Amino acid sequence: MFSREQQGKAMAAVAEKAGLGKLVQNFVAVVANNRRLDQLKNIIKEFSRQLAHHKGEVNASVVTAHKLSDEQLDALKAKLKSMVGSDVNVETEVDESLLGGMVVNIGSRMIDSSLKTKLANLEESMKEVG
Repeated sequence: MFSREQQGKAMAAVAEKAGLGKLVQNFVAVVANNRRLDQLKNIIKEFSRQLAHHKGEVNASVVTAHKLSDEQLDALKAKLKSMVGSDVNVETEVDESLLGGMVVNIGSRMIDSSLKTKLANLEESMKEVG
């Protein structure tokens, strides 16, 4: 357990070394002083979400079985833009357990076209038959 003063000094040193602006340094100091450093990641994520909303952009999370090539990523962005109607920031992640396909999350909407899910659905429907 570190004191508020120790946390503040440590975060000030990190922020300065990282070359963050004075406004951001002050904000991190307030977060540290209020003992909310454990929430800093969530604060940054929410700020990014609100900034994207302000710019008219939408964030999408895409999990694929294999790393997407630049051409595939561009095609996916274009398709998502046509679905949503605005620019889409895509964060990609690889999960080899999907076997194939992808899972796309846009806001509260999820599109699961993974082979893993299709096989699980097929297995479930086969149980109903037998």
